[in-house]
Amino acid sequence: MNITPAHLDALQALGYTKAEARFLYLVATHSGYFTARQFLSFTGAHWGKRTTTFWSKLQSRGHARTECFPKGGVVHHLLSRRLYRQIEKEHLRNRREHEFDFIQRRIAMLDFVLLNQGYQYLETEAEKFQYFCETLSIGKQFLPANLYLSRKTPVPAVRYFVDKFPMYLTPSSPVVTFTYIHEGAPGFTDFIRHLNRYLPLFRQLREFRLVYASRTDLHYPKATEIFHSFVKIPLESDITEDLLRYFRVRKAWEEKRYREVSEGDLIFRNQVRSWFSGDRFEGLYRRWKNGHISDSAIRHEIGTNDRKHKVSFDTFVLQSIGVAHGDSAVPA
Repeated sequence: MNITPAHLDALQALGYTKAEARFLYLVATHSGYFTARQFLSFTGAHWGKRTTTFWSKLQSRGHARTECFPKGGVVHHLLSRRLYRQIEKEHLRNRREHEFDFIQRRIAMLDFVLLNQGYQYLETEAEKFQYFCETLSIGKQFLPANLYLSRKTPVPAVRYFVDKFPMYLTPSSPVVTFTYIHEGAPGFTDFIRHLNRYLPLFRQLREFRLVYASRTDLHYPKATEIFHSFVKIPLESDITEDLLRYFRVRKAWEEKRYREVSEGDLIFRNQVRSWFSGDRFEGLYRRWKNGHISDSAIRHEIGTNDRKHKVSFDTFVLQSIGVAHGDSAVPA
């Protein structure tokens, strides 16, 4: 974990212990919100004078406030501009108020960081921008970006990596690891949208890893299928011609035009069938077979791969810090 000692000293100067300062730094940087169980687990404390003193310091100094949600429990929001200024993160939007769904995901993101403290995180938008654009010499047009209009200026503001999902490097490797935190309602629409937003950047990286974190492993098979069909298969091979050949062989076989199918075609079909088993490729096949999409349109949609990529995908059980697996992310 790359925490500058000066930042911890600055937080301790506000009256916090070293353990409290370290915890507050992680909250401010990665979430803005935290629960009591996360503080207790991180510091090894128990309910008593130590925790009461910590809550009192936060509230008396105006550094945090407590929010209670029906069926959602108690959440603490770190919102003091002065506190964020002490760690040179005054402009982080973590200080602002948000809806419960947003808060719930931020709590999950903090759980992920607390469970994985041995990495070098790219903590802020500026650090991520510098890493990709300056260290790796990738054009900013490939970064996931949002435009924001302001009443103060007619020029839209461009912000990058607004999802704020944890992103890190391991000490032994320069390969960046992206994360996606699945928290809240079931479904994969948001995950697919997220992958599409990051695809331009993924295409510029020769090697990267994505970790899909969720409270339950029930999501993992579908998430793996989606990632493979949208990212891993297209980037690791020049799949367009393989896909079209597979379509042709499959159609000929289904239409019982066996003389048009060679032994090599059958071997090829059996080898690549698992590559193209996802919903995306099934949809493309049906459209192509029925004449609703041409070969050239498929080439345009899938794209061509002019470089070799090494893409890794992993899953992570996002267990709530300080409670048994399966308990609420925001306990009462």
